[in-house]
Amino acid sequence: MTVYKYQALALALAACFAQQADATTLNTLNGQAPLVIAHRGASGYLPEHTLAGYELAVKLGADYIEPDLQLTKDGFLVAMHDTTLNRTTNVAAVLGKRNNSYNVSGYTLAEIKQLTVLPTGTGQTSYPGFTPSSPNAMRVPTFDEVIALAQAQSALTGRTVGIYPEAKISDPMMEDKILSTLAAFGYGKSSDKVFIQSFSLDTLKSIRDKQNLLGMTIQEVFLGNSAAGSFADIAKTVNGIGPSISGGGANAVTAAYIQAAHTAGLLVHGYTFAQPDPALAAVQFDKYFGWGMDGVFTNYSDLGATARDVLMAAVPEPSSYALMLGGLALLGGLARKRRA
Repeated sequence: MTVYKYQALALALAACFAQQADATTLNTLNGQAPLVIAHRGASGYLPEHTLAGYELAVKLGADYIEPDLQLTKDGFLVAMHDTTLNRTTNVAAVLGKRNNSYNVSGYTLAEIKQLTVLPTGTGQTSYPGFTPSSPNAMRVPTFDEVIALAQAQSALTGRTVGIYPEAKISDPMMEDKILSTLAAFGYGKSSDKVFIQSFSLDTLKSIRDKQNLLGMTIQEVFLGNSAAGSFADIAKTVNGIGPSISGGGANAVTAAYIQAAHTAGLLVHGYTFAQPDPALAAVQFDKYFGWGMDGVFTNYSDLGATARDVLMAAVPEPSSYALMLGGLALLGGLARKRRA
């Protein structure tokens, strides 16, 4: 090979390196891959907040499963989005009202365990090729059962499945039980795959104070479309924000909004990615990933995971740069040797 051919090959590698350098890069806060968070489980496919839905979400690629939490009459934490049971369960037929309402807080855990969770939206009672491993997988689960499932799936899949509980009500008892339950299952550090979320900053401040007393440092996320000007103050209490992607006006989620949050040191986990059409969902995910969103709450974990994988496939690995630079150095040396 002539020196000119070495030089031509070196130039070709240099062009390849430059092309890679211009390829998609991650704009997330920490330069890490965005998280796929199973919104109420695989709620686009199965009944929300069920062990079946959480397990399916993991199998479809979710990094975290999200249990919204309510308190029963006898003080147990259960996974339920609404403060009432009638939208998502057969409580009306099985138990009827308590004190003229269907409030979760009006029923004991034993009573709630009699109920079946029903599908809503695009959800169905089954998913092709999937059989839940949990008994009573369509019943209302406790927080303990959700965590146990996440840990069992972590062992089964070989990857740590995170949990993302939401304190749905402002209640000191709920705060205490969330923290004590997490501690009982071995969680307590900021490096654990756990986020505690709430729409109440006061609740999160209280939980932070209690964490400090307990020596815990679990990450917290404040939900809602906060004004960009308040990010610095919010960052004094929590690690991230969870804005609605459907919100408009001055606090709409844009590239500038996400950048402002990152400047304040806040993660941005947007909700809710509920587009069921794969092609349209891909476009939506790609837009927010391109803006640097750190995590997405989605009803369709498979669509979110696929979009994230496509994103990561387009991002050049640091090892690729090292190999290219090494190749250039080697070819340069060979060229000099030939000239000598």
